[in-house]
Amino acid sequence: MVASELRARAFLCRALLQHWGCATRSSKHVRQPPRRQFTTGRPFHSDRFRPYYVTTPIYYVNAEPHAGHLYSLLLADVLKRWQVLKGDTQAALLTGTDEHGMKVQKAAEKLDKTPKELCDINAEHFLHLAERANISFDRFMRTTDADHKVAVEHFWKELKKKGYIYESKHEGWYSVSDETFYPESQVHLIIDPPTGRKIHASMETGKEVEWTSEINYHFRLSAFKDRLLEHYEQHPEFIVPVQRMRNIKKEVADGLQDLSVSRPSSRLQWGIRVPDDDSQTIYVWLDALINYITATGYPHGDGDKHKLWPPNVQVIGKDIVRFHCIYWPAFLMALDLPLPRGFLTHAHWTMGSTKMSKSLGNGVNPFLAIERYGLDTIRYFMVHDGGIVDDADYDNSYIVEKYKKGLQDGLGNLMARIVRGRKWSVGTAVKHMASQKSVEASALTAALIDKIAKTVTVADEAMDHLNPRLALQTIMQLVYEGNKYFADAAPWDLTKDANTKHQLHEVIFAASETARIACILLQPFMPDKTRQALDQLSIAEDKRTFEYARYGCDTSYGQDASEKESKRSDDKRLRYDNTLFPPLLTEV
Repeated sequence: MVASELRARAFLCRALLQHWGCATRSSKHVRQPPRRQFTTGRPFHSDRFRPYYVTTPIYYVNAEPHAGHLYSLLLADVLKRWQVLKGDTQAALLTGTDEHGMKVQKAAEKLDKTPKELCDINAEHFLHLAERANISFDRFMRTTDADHKVAVEHFWKELKKKGYIYESKHEGWYSVSDETFYPESQVHLIIDPPTGRKIHASMETGKEVEWTSEINYHFRLSAFKDRLLEHYEQHPEFIVPVQRMRNIKKEVADGLQDLSVSRPSSRLQWGIRVPDDDSQTIYVWLDALINYITATGYPHGDGDKHKLWPPNVQVIGKDIVRFHCIYWPAFLMALDLPLPRGFLTHAHWTMGSTKMSKSLGNGVNPFLAIERYGLDTIRYFMVHDGGIVDDADYDNSYIVEKYKKGLQDGLGNLMARIVRGRKWSVGTAVKHMASQKSVEASALTAALIDKIAKTVTVADEAMDHLNPRLALQTIMQLVYEGNKYFADAAPWDLTKDANTKHQLHEVIFAASETARIACILLQPFMPDKTRQALDQLSIAEDKRTFEYARYGCDTSYGQDASEKESKRSDDKRLRYDNTLFPPLLTEV
């Protein structure tokens, strides 16, 4: 391993320690032993031969989407696009909507609509958000889809056949808002701020709970305590970041109660009925979680879709970790199905340090944010500043600040310096440097080349460690280094002497390589703006992949870049229209 790569790996370890507050994982995931795929008898495909599969939460449709939903979409999209960048052209992303349950039923009643009418309206809003945000999803799942109903019914029957479902009386504290029962130890008495009433509420979510007693079906969750703890120990990367892994391990170690997995249909009509028992409706969380495997063809293994299972990563918010990291693995273990490789659990976006919430009405409208600042600006800001461990506060002034520093004065400035110089040519510099055999680079250029190699390694391993934020910040550091290099090398001085022509070409080439490689790596984060930048450099379409993110590996670009920009420089309108990051029309 070369020295630059060793330094890069050491830098990554320090960066991850800072971000996660823990020791790093191995860059190679621990593999589970092969298992049989669904009920088809086909062998499970190893990661080496199967496409990358990433999922978002499926969003509840009792209200319209806010910026917090957009954040989950963006994280998943960046993870998928990174794999496509690295050559996995069959990588797949699943998103969609969770449409059953008491909250939807009650929301529809308030609006004097049927549950299906409300679902159709709000599912369209979430679909539109995914499309407007340029999310590269492969399926938009709705839990009202026919194939999902088949999958849920089959899953239930298999659980019951294996003895994990039984009928019993259930008493406990139930939250309609959270659609779950809470044990006595997780409930306390509080004063409800809006009403001043004393209410019992969940300690975790703050949502009101009520004492409920009913006959329903239960899942033997308690039987999976040891298996879950063993899995967590054997797969320390299963939940990222490690703080939430610790919390889940403690919760499981403290003991698991069997889980109520149905509701009387007299109380909950809107959902999938229990097979062979029309008096009960399947618990919305059991129903919803199965969507992730429905999309892979379960239970029939349709076509090649079955190769997607299990997911490489499931992106979720921190408020639904229990459902995904305890209940979901236990359901899968019960049917001897492969478990997801891991979960990226992110923190919340807040407004004035208060979580964005449908009930509070303080959510940022993502459509208006995109309209105001531009799609790639919002994509950049949310991934760059979004919280994984800790919550992040959303404010328009923060967007403006990041736009000016990172995009206008950073990437935009570097690109403008390179392609709009009147006394040098990108194409000429690339051609000249390609003709050189064994000319030693200056110390300044050598340091930049080392920084480029380190950036590629650190960014790739950060993505492997499910840390898009660190990857993006690392790439942007390279952009800042590129601007500093350009200022320190002062190419305008090198144009004054014919004897420094080689040095001029070296500087322009090194700066161009910095921009080219940074833009290649930034494609998953800002697809549209990086396409524009790579076009400005005249990079061939087939040379925009990860394998070309190496210094000096592409010597065919830039031949007409400076000529095009020179013409634009003579026309103010063209120059402004082609500016990567023009001045914001509104700053706050």
